[in-house]
Amino acid sequence: QLETLEQEEQERLELKPHAIERRTHMVRHQHGMTVMKTLQEGESEPRCWSFSYDRAKMQGLLLEGASLLLLRVLARRQAVPPSLIFPTINTEGHLCTSRY
Repeated sequence: QLETLEQEEQERLELKPHAIERRTHMVRHQHGMTVMKTLQEGESEPRCWSFSYDRAKMQGLLLEGASLLLLRVLARRQAVPPSLIFPTINTEGHLCTSRY
């Protein structure tokens, strides 16, 4: 019955002639979850997107940190239950499914 209340991700690529920085902030609220994405390339103005998802669609949501933990547990047990499917959020911030 664990659930993610908030998660922050940041990625920075140092490419010539300019850097690319991506940030993702996810926060759970009363009605579901909001995902805010920011992309900045070099000195240009940051571009921002926001997505909101209903609580019903988020049931069983598995975000990146929880996914890594689950993979370690499955590796330790050396077994993956059949049809192990969770809702997750992809790198673009859209809701999708993750199958193990």
